[in-house]
Amino acid sequence: MHMVTTLRIAQDESADALLSSDPFALLVGMLLDHQFPMERAFAGPAKVKERFGSLDPARLADADPEAFADLCATPPAVHRYGRSMAGRIQAVAAAVRDDYDGDVTRIWTGVETAEVVRRLKALPGFGDQKARIFAALLGKQLGVRPDGWREAIGPYAEEGSRRSVADVTDETSLQEVRDYKKAAKAKVKAAKS
Repeated sequence: MHMVTTLRIAQDESADALLSSDPFALLVGMLLDHQFPMERAFAGPAKVKERFGSLDPARLADADPEAFADLCATPPAVHRYGRSMAGRIQAVAAAVRDDYDGDVTRIWTGVETAEVVRRLKALPGFGDQKARIFAALLGKQLGVRPDGWREAIGPYAEEGSRRSVADVTDETSLQEVRDYKKAAKAKVKAAKS
């Protein structure tokens, strides 16, 4: 599958070019989007490729775990939790290698959206919310909208929403998503007190 859209999530030309051309890089960016600034998380795959020389799932899965963890933790680190995220990257790479013959696009090709979400949730480091957000990103920015797209994803699929990375297309929308998340957190905090 050739992606024609140029994504603007990392707010860095070379990192965004990689996310736009390599679907596995995009999946790894989503994996790294956890307790870490969104644009830095999505810049992570470019750092991994630059340091490791490849984003091939089989090569990543087979890399020496200690050496790969060092590579991810070396400043500027791939993630705030570079060593533990290195293990997650390798686990996702192994799942893609073993379950999808190394082709990440098989996760979302030729199946209904509910199955796409189920397959994403089965990946290491992907819960229900992350799976739905990634499915929304595929649909909103890359046109991957299998049957039941909006129903299976829920609020993340809403047109014009600014709820997640699926809605980030430039610097302005990145800030709008940040503001939305901040307001949502404040609302939850207020409800608890």
